[in-house]
Amino acid sequence: MRFRNAVLLCSLAATLALASCSTAPISPIGEKVATNQIFSNGYGPVEDHGYALPAIPINKVNERFHRQIVDYTTAEKPGTIIVNTPNRFLYFVLPGGKAVRYGIGVGKAGFAWEGRAYVAWKQEWPTWHPPKEMAERKPEVAQYVEDGMGPGLRNPLGARAMYLFNDEGKDTLFRIHGSPEWASIGTAASSGCIRMINQDIIDLYARVRPGKNTRVIVQQ
Repeated sequence: MRFRNAVLLCSLAATLALASCSTAPISPIGEKVATNQIFSNGYGPVEDHGYALPAIPINKVNERFHRQIVDYTTAEKPGTIIVNTPNRFLYFVLPGGKAVRYGIGVGKAGFAWEGRAYVAWKQEWPTWHPPKEMAERKPEVAQYVEDGMGPGLRNPLGARAMYLFNDEGKDTLFRIHGSPEWASIGTAASSGCIRMINQDIIDLYARVRPGKNTRVIVQQ
């Protein structure tokens, strides 16, 4: 597995403005797939564990990045997560040649990564610990290195986070997580992690069972 710039974690821009490696084929990166169902009405306000997530102005997000069920040809088993970085999509593979497709934000130039991992664990309303390297570049976040930033609407990890480990059981320092910065979906804006609209990460989180059987494949 290859991860580039692993210690440079998810972007704080939102906060301050705010491998059994399979060789099975997956759908081409530049694919066009048929939509079976779209969930553009799934972005309203959400009360979740005492937090009031605001509605997303989803009409301002390109429809291709709305959550939807699509036809998806892959030999990977159901439950696999496939991240198509160039097209800004995350697929959760379903049985019967289908997948749930979500729009995502990805790492900006110099922070991109690729490889295979698994979801070791997941957390609702996580605490965020920036790495020391980020604190050196952004002294304003140094206070969170040790104690962390507590959960909340401005936390860069959003409503949910899933933690990716390699096959040796080591933390890759990459996450699939929510974000309050809905306008960054479809862009390369993060410091390497995969960010999603909070309503979408809540949906994906409910589908994922942590463990080595939940593979994550990241394409560049």
